[in-house]
Amino acid sequence: MSASDAGRAGLPAPVAAAAELAAGCLAWRVADRPIRRLQDLIPSHPMKRKHLMTHNRRPLLALALVLPMALAACSGGPAGPAGPAAGDAYQPQADTLQVYSAQHIEVTEAVAAAFTKETGIPTQVRDGQDSSMGHMIVEEGDSSPADVFLTENSPAMTLVEREGLLAPVDGSTLDQVREGLAPSSGLWAPIAARSTVLVYNKDLISEEDLPSSMMDLADPKWAGKWGAAPGGADFQAIAAGMLAERGEAETRAWLQALADNAEVYQNNIATMKAVNAGEVPVGIMYHYYWYRDQAGDRQGSANTQLHYFGGEDPGAFVSLSAGGVLASSDMPEQAQKFLEYVTGPKGQQALVDSGSMEYAVGTGVESAPALPPLDKLEAPAVDVSTLNSDKVIALMTDVGIL
Repeated sequence: MSASDAGRAGLPAPVAAAAELAAGCLAWRVADRPIRRLQDLIPSHPMKRKHLMTHNRRPLLALALVLPMALAACSGGPAGPAGPAAGDAYQPQADTLQVYSAQHIEVTEAVAAAFTKETGIPTQVRDGQDSSMGHMIVEEGDSSPADVFLTENSPAMTLVEREGLLAPVDGSTLDQVREGLAPSSGLWAPIAARSTVLVYNKDLISEEDLPSSMMDLADPKWAGKWGAAPGGADFQAIAAGMLAERGEAETRAWLQALADNAEVYQNNIATMKAVNAGEVPVGIMYHYYWYRDQAGDRQGSANTQLHYFGGEDPGAFVSLSAGGVLASSDMPEQAQKFLEYVTGPKGQQALVDSGSMEYAVGTGVESAPALPPLDKLEAPAVDVSTLNSDKVIALMTDVGIL
């Protein structure tokens, strides 16, 4: 479909352009054009970069809707949306614990297999992404096949929580989690943690010249000098933490500065690689992508270092991966056992041994030795039950990021 055809079909211009981008993706793949961020898709397209990126056209949401399909084609993978959809091949198996997971699939499958081996309870994992899977559970309501929901970031879980779809987590499970991490509602449990960090290029900026707070990036002097991936659930969780701690006015002003002054990238890895390549001096991301690259060939991070803001700054926000049991589960006892296993010593050790470089949150289980201790990060005190990604998306849309 061309943009003109889509326009005649009544689609808004950004959606039409996004549709054409998806249709043309195979051509880019043949040409071996690297695609690491949204801007990489824009300049050669008939709709110029300035037109796509200008804040009053709200193009990024449209791009986000089709970008997974485009990138799947570019990578040679199957065309289709990221995460579950009406046309996916998922069929729940009878008498099998259904685990809807937006966590890293290799980690979830390893933990599920170990759980089944120990307990004899069969499991089936349905892979997806935070926002799409959370909204799907809400849409499915009491008819959802899901028994357990696992997320990468907690706002997807609080979305389901606000709809009254979660059962209280067994107290014995919550007792396994480190003090101060569990939500006040008791309706889900943390299963992993990741810290917000500032990645910086050591050749472009010294540690002494880094911003003292993530909020400082709103200063015009940082225009064009920092990057982030606001279209993803990871960054939206960071913004949700800011919203809960600093309020709407300050969060809106900061997001407006992002829309006006920051370079927008596809995800955390693209942000890190852009900083490493010197496209921008600094970027906002989660810690574990950097540590994973450092443990490998370091091609995406060799020129960079991490800065932890600390001091309960919004830039020190720690995002929790979450696990919850659906109130509509027809295997509630088994679902509670699964969550107990995930937060327990064996499940948490499996997380550490996976090499994901996320923080373990269970008591008595140490995270990877390379990581600074979780309790030394000086994260802001935020009640994770209050994090609202939908409100963040609305603010991002208002200021023109989406």
